[in-house]
Amino acid sequence: MSLLRAEIAQASLRLAEAGVGSPRHDAEELAAWVHGVRRTDLHRVPDHDFDARYWEVIARRANREPLQHITGAAYFRYLELAVGPGVFVPRPETEVMVGWAIDKLRALDVAEPLIVDLCTGSGAIALSIAQEVPRARVHAVELSEDAYTWASRNIAASEAGERVTLHLADAVTALPELDGRVDVVVSNPPYIPLTEWEYVAPEARDHDPELALFSGPDGLDLIRGLERTAQRLLKPGGWSAFEHSDKQGGEVQRIFLEERGWAEASDHRDLTNRPRFVTARKG
Repeated sequence: MSLLRAEIAQASLRLAEAGVGSPRHDAEELAAWVHGVRRTDLHRVPDHDFDARYWEVIARRANREPLQHITGAAYFRYLELAVGPGVFVPRPETEVMVGWAIDKLRALDVAEPLIVDLCTGSGAIALSIAQEVPRARVHAVELSEDAYTWASRNIAASEAGERVTLHLADAVTALPELDGRVDVVVSNPPYIPLTEWEYVAPEARDHDPELALFSGPDGLDLIRGLERTAQRLLKPGGWSAFEHSDKQGGEVQRIFLEERGWAEASDHRDLTNRPRFVTARKG
């Protein structure tokens, strides 16, 4: 076994003891990042090239600093995004909702579909849709100035970014000029109840911005407001998609009622088969 492989094995044990959910993966990712190679090429690093800085970043990860904050990068669908303090780190669970939105946009068969991404954060959703739906025009809304800066950086770095317009605004009142014109509204808003603060993983609780995590006593304050925003923005027959926690499916679905102008409200599951997002069509 090479020296680096032996160190990775020890680092994996240390991360597991610290409560990191994916210790081997993170140990290998950090080894690859420190040594400037791909994970698949770790075995090619000669013993004399082992970089002792590896244990510095392992210590940071053991203290539950997010892997993505250490490396400065998060991966989402086909994107590599710059992330760090001040912006929510996109999660794999959201990729399923974005895939649903992309499939829906293709099925609508609109030449130049108009999409709004509310609470865009790093820009992951907006850029994925722009990248995967040719000629899509996406408006991304973000309230936090710090997150807006990260989104601006990611949009500028992406070829698809020229079809994404970023707005520093309150998602509830944003974009009145687009009322009644939008094909799809999509959002991964804050939805954690304030009462559950102590149960949130340290990576999120201590490093993601509170603005991106918590929303009132039951976690649904902002989603209630954004339901009206979506109703205002969408054209008749347009679709909305909102992410929620794995315990909120029925509650969120009940927000999108027929008497409020919605049809076909339904809940969908994520990659782990847990309830994750609600979709509804404007009647």
